[in-house]
Amino acid sequence: MIRVILPPPLKTLVHVSGEIELDVTGPVSQRTVLDALEHHYPVLVGTIRDSATQRRRPFIRFFACEEDLSHDSPDQPLPHEVEVGREPYVILGAMAGG
Repeated sequence: MIRVILPPPLKTLVHVSGEIELDVTGPVSQRTVLDALEHHYPVLVGTIRDSATQRRRPFIRFFACEEDLSHDSPDQPLPHEVEVGREPYVILGAMAGG
């Protein structure tokens, strides 16, 4: 099971309060985790990544094992700790202001 932590607005959208656990088939990468997440929660399609280009939305960041993976290839394998469920895959909404 892959553990996923969503930012509060997306938790509200999918009606969950804690972590989400997902079964991911094939290699565990950002793409396969996001595919599984959108499959289980279709309301998230287009909120985390653009529906047409599959690129992450501005102000969305991805983390695992305290590392920012936002600019990594979506097909790069996630750390083993995430794959075995010891560490969560974290999706954060970044803030900006001036």
